[in-house]
Amino acid sequence: MKRLLGTLFAVTPMLAFTLAAAPRTLEPGAAPTLAPVPDTTYAQVLPGRVLRFPGDLGAHPRFRTEWWYVTGWLHTAAGAPLGFQITFFRERPDIWRGNPSAFTPRQILIAHCALADPAHRSLWRAQRIERAGFGLAGAGTGDTAVWIGRWRLVHRGGIYRGRCKGADFGLDLAFTPTEPPLPNGVDGYSRKGAGPDAASEYYSIPQLRVSGHVDRRGHADPVTGDAWLDHEWSSAYLSRSAVGWDWIGVNLRDGGSVMAFRIRGANGAVLWAGGTVTDANHRIRILSPDEVRFTPLRDWTSPRTGIRFPVEWRIHAGDQRLMLRPLLDDQENDARATSGAVYWEGAVRALQQGRVVGHGYLELTGYGAPLRLR
Repeated sequence: MKRLLGTLFAVTPMLAFTLAAAPRTLEPGAAPTLAPVPDTTYAQVLPGRVLRFPGDLGAHPRFRTEWWYVTGWLHTAAGAPLGFQITFFRERPDIWRGNPSAFTPRQILIAHCALADPAHRSLWRAQRIERAGFGLAGAGTGDTAVWIGRWRLVHRGGIYRGRCKGADFGLDLAFTPTEPPLPNGVDGYSRKGAGPDAASEYYSIPQLRVSGHVDRRGHADPVTGDAWLDHEWSSAYLSRSAVGWDWIGVNLRDGGSVMAFRIRGANGAVLWAGGTVTDANHRIRILSPDEVRFTPLRDWTSPRTGIRFPVEWRIHAGDQRLMLRPLLDDQENDARATSGAVYWEGAVRALQQGRVVGHGYLELTGYGAPLRLR
């Protein structure tokens, strides 16, 4: 649900500096113009629109916030499990009308990359932020093509390719869909609150087949696995009373899938919930708020930030009853240098009656401080 958003989660360093209008010389006797004002003319998510592909695989630059989010499980040739995340965010900030400068950031691109590695008991992570244009970064329309420098997520010939590289690790992966995009909510209109304006356009692609290489400290390992892709865009994602969310995307071993989320308010109150479940025969069930329940079972406290995250859960999603256990507890992602947030994004096993029935990812936001989408 990435997700992870508004400037994105807070005012980013890229947007912190003042965007002053370009100076100009006034003619004698002319009155000075008023100071520029922010441009907040964003497109709105409305019910009734039907997702169309491949067009909706690409960027929607008139909306405030958008993200492409790929998570999954990998295995090395030796059978060692790894979890990974590649996420690209596109943010249309408030810009100053009347500023003719080409340097005015009209679109901002942010990327997060992470590798959960239990053999090293660590989460390898890296992040990037850049304004669109000048050959530095971009988000294409019509099909998926988002990039910052050499980091990229591109869809060509029916296959997604993702690449990112941190200081001491890197991912170079190909994702092959085994089923068409799955609209969430009503034809992709996904409610995030009681008011109809708190919503996103949202689809998932579960059960992606993965192949490629993972580099750790200069050593490249071939890997295979399965993944999940989410793509969402919105201009009013959360209501003012929301503080964060919990989200899961799980690929079941029988070929089915489970996506479920809940939006939390103060003191853990559930403001909204939803989800989409498919079975082994690809039959789709859209879940209403009363069909989704998240019950925390065990917490983990970060030694770096002191934030306590619930990392084991019991999930009720329609007829599905799952127990989630993390690949490793420490999958905290400190993204304050780009999106302004600290969140937990982790690989989890899904169990029923003690037996592993699937693998996926769990996202926890708003636990250290309320998530503010600007």
